[in-house]
Amino acid sequence: MAAKKTKQSKPRKPSRRQAEEAVKTLLLWAGEDTRREGLLDTPKRVASAYEDWFSGYKSNPVDYLKRTFEEVEGYDEMIVLRDIEFESHCEHHMAPIIGKAHVGYLPRNKVVGISKLARVVEAFARRFQVQEKMTAQIANCIQDVLQPKGVGVVIEAVHQCMTTRGVHKSDVSMVTSQMVGSFRKDARTRMEFLRMIDPKR
Repeated sequence: MAAKKTKQSKPRKPSRRQAEEAVKTLLLWAGEDTRREGLLDTPKRVASAYEDWFSGYKSNPVDYLKRTFEEVEGYDEMIVLRDIEFESHCEHHMAPIIGKAHVGYLPRNKVVGISKLARVVEAFARRFQVQEKMTAQIANCIQDVLQPKGVGVVIEAVHQCMTTRGVHKSDVSMVTSQMVGSFRKDARTRMEFLRMIDPKR
């Protein structure tokens, strides 16, 4: 009889001091002398940078979409916010992912402030990520909270885990998309969205 799997609790968050010591360990492992002047404050700076780069763990993307507007004179056409710049980090090599997200949705009876769509992208980006997962997370979050007729998300990004190490291919970008609801079921809706994010189509 197979043993039951027990749910593992989340590891305890280290202290700031422990984080700084971990940075110092990596510097030593790389071959550096952490006592030299240029590196004395590096552990503190890296810890501060991590607080910024991974601030997405402290925010709930759902909260950004809770305040909506219904007085839109019956507007029911597509809403698209394109070229949302973001910076994320690959969860496999901890290397930067730099790119742009394009987000669109077809409202049912309410809309959200456009800055909130950018904040949803930002909240998911500022975590360790896989681009495919991040694309789906953004689309599913908007669909679950706003309940529109459909959602489309396209992300274009350069992965520095590929450009600065491994195969060293610098002119390569990755494109992912997630279509939900009418964006998936209706080819005309999908094509309208793709034309809006790329007018040259």
